[in-house]
Amino acid sequence: MLFLIPAYLSEESPIDYFAPSIKEYILKTDYFFVENEKTARKVIKFFAPEKKQSDLKLFLLDKYSESNDLKEAQKLMKSGQDFGLLSEAGLPCIADPGNLMVKWCHENNIKVIPINGPSSIILALISSGFNGQEFTFHGYLPIDKEQKKKQILFLENQVQKSGYSQIFMETPYRNNQLLEDLIKFLNPNTKLCIAANINHPTEEFIKTLKISDWKNKKPELHKIPAVFVLGR
Repeated sequence: MLFLIPAYLSEESPIDYFAPSIKEYILKTDYFFVENEKTARKVIKFFAPEKKQSDLKLFLLDKYSESNDLKEAQKLMKSGQDFGLLSEAGLPCIADPGNLMVKWCHENNIKVIPINGPSSIILALISSGFNGQEFTFHGYLPIDKEQKKKQILFLENQVQKSGYSQIFMETPYRNNQLLEDLIKFLNPNTKLCIAANINHPTEEFIKTLKISDWKNKKPELHKIPAVFVLGR
């Protein structure tokens, strides 16, 4: 079986934010697909501190991985070994490369078990006040300035035309620049939700304002995990 194990969104989140079943599934196996070994070990220790780190067998599964890179793990799974799949943050396979192994499991008749946990994308959306029936997640916006401007205007146009909420992210150290670009390129009446430090017990910031209001109330977002949502 493949267990899809959620990670915390903030290291400061209290353990009682999470279902006890996360710990139970982590204790069921020593074998894990991980995007980053250091982060994965911290997540495993957070949920199951009694688990011996020396017993862990971690297989790298990142955005550069291909199915052929994971043949050793796939052979073990075919022989009956259970695996866990850990995201860097939140739920696996959303803004995360884990779907590669989930797809392989379906093709090879291996059971996939999703485990309840947080998703910054969904938590941002439901906290925004925007349309939660119809929405699109775009991942990261382009780095190139002209392409980024074009994409920002496209997202605004989609909100105006369809009413679909438009969700996107940025690498945390570029958050402030993204906010400057949104203020520069979007119509002053367009509404933007910024959801940062989601699930942090004291520093969570979630607010929806018009672009004209954000211009005078810019939060400090440098190196802070954040999700941006445009809507109406």
